[in-house]
Amino acid sequence: MVSEFKQVYEKNLPIVEDKESKDIDNYLELFINYKLKVKEAYDLKLDTVKAYQQEFEGYKQQLIAPYLYDEETLNELVQQAYNRTRKEVKASHVLIRYPSNGIAVDTLFLLEKITRIRQRIVSGEDFDVVAREVSEDPSARVNGGNLGYFSAFAMLYPLEEAAYKTQLGEISEPFKTKFGVHILKVTGIRQSRGEFDVAHILVKNSTKSRLKIDSIYQKLQSGASFEEMAIKYSDDFGSAKVGGKLPRFGTGEMVEEFENSVRSLTKEGEYSKPFKTKYGWHIVKLLKNYPVASFEEMQDELRRKVKRSKRASISNQIVLKKLKEKYQIKEYPKALEIFTKNKREAVKENELNAVVLSINEKKFLQKDFLKYIKLKKQASIQRLFEEFKNIELVNYFKEQLANTDPVYKSTLQEYREGLLLFDLMQEKIWNKASQDTLGVKAYYRSNQVKYGKEFDKVRGKVMSDYQDELEKEWIKNLRKNNTVVVKERVLRKLKRTYNQ
Repeated sequence: MVSEFKQVYEKNLPIVEDKESKDIDNYLELFINYKLKVKEAYDLKLDTVKAYQQEFEGYKQQLIAPYLYDEETLNELVQQAYNRTRKEVKASHVLIRYPSNGIAVDTLFLLEKITRIRQRIVSGEDFDVVAREVSEDPSARVNGGNLGYFSAFAMLYPLEEAAYKTQLGEISEPFKTKFGVHILKVTGIRQSRGEFDVAHILVKNSTKSRLKIDSIYQKLQSGASFEEMAIKYSDDFGSAKVGGKLPRFGTGEMVEEFENSVRSLTKEGEYSKPFKTKYGWHIVKLLKNYPVASFEEMQDELRRKVKRSKRASISNQIVLKKLKEKYQIKEYPKALEIFTKNKREAVKENELNAVVLSINEKKFLQKDFLKYIKLKKQASIQRLFEEFKNIELVNYFKEQLANTDPVYKSTLQEYREGLLLFDLMQEKIWNKASQDTLGVKAYYRSNQVKYGKEFDKVRGKVMSDYQDELEKEWIKNLRKNNTVVVKERVLRKLKRTYNQ
């Protein structure tokens, strides 16, 4: 308790300005009141309430999250994402999908198949033609596997990785995503221009669409207002009513012809010549260009994106590797044989008491493993056991963290007690004051000289003071019903330490 008091006092010392609050005797009284309230919360078993447990678990997961990332790797991934945000890659791909029963099957034959396809292209066949013939991405029949230009976070991370690590004009080695196995060809590399605000005029395809768009263009050339022309003539009725203005967009969010025309505009207010897309004929005007911001400006946003994306698993794997080196892990292959020799459904849970895994002193039984694999019928036992081991390894780390990291331990305790205290104050003071109309009015009448005659005008102040009065009475009872012992020698030593 002494170390806790010292820690809390030192933590709050820099943010306290008045001398009275810095006084150790005063602070000790506040600390005692706080601990008596927390004790009351435990006595009332508020920590066993389901709503409290769920809320505390949410806070706990937020607090522990940073410990599950390798900071050095995370920083490298954030820098990588920024570099890729500044440079865009254009690529085409061929996809061979996994069979319907998913990635758990042996994919060696798929890799062999995609390797043969790659060899055809490397030997001289046209990528576009081969993609239209063999790719199992349905859009490849139309676009030859063209993915257009993209940058960080626009594609699955393995595909992004392959695109940025393959030279212009080269064919990547085969790689896997959740959809299947791929190869890709890099067909373009360019610097990103960031995002754009534009307005456009659209004339949908018809026998006279070209004549109409040319007529509008001539009017613009003669000085007509772009906004007025959009309102009057554009077939994109959603944007027409706001002068043709479209939502801000970046690379890969518009069809390629539209995006290329926007990129050709370099000055705000400049508009393009008529051009055609699958939607019809357009004229586009550049309203504003938002270049890629500096790394310092984007760092926090990129860090959040990295943590939410699959690439964060690279950092997680580094953490797992460190945990495997840190802990004593023992596997028991003999205990796993029952799962490989029998059908899982036939295994009886009450018979599964042999140890399958141990992490330091903690043991995991066959029944624990069975609980994990019950609904996972596709993957092999070996793969499922590896997943089970990794999950339990992280869980063990989480359990031990309070014993190994003092900062985490103290912050977790603050969360735990803070939530308990909130629930306790709500029950003992706030709800009671708001529901006790007679008590509030009686308090007002006994202090009417202080507040004046019109209750409705001072209701808020009266309610606040009444709550303070209830709390003072409650603390008085807590001190009466509990024994508080202060170690005077220790207190004197603390005062000498802080020169009081």
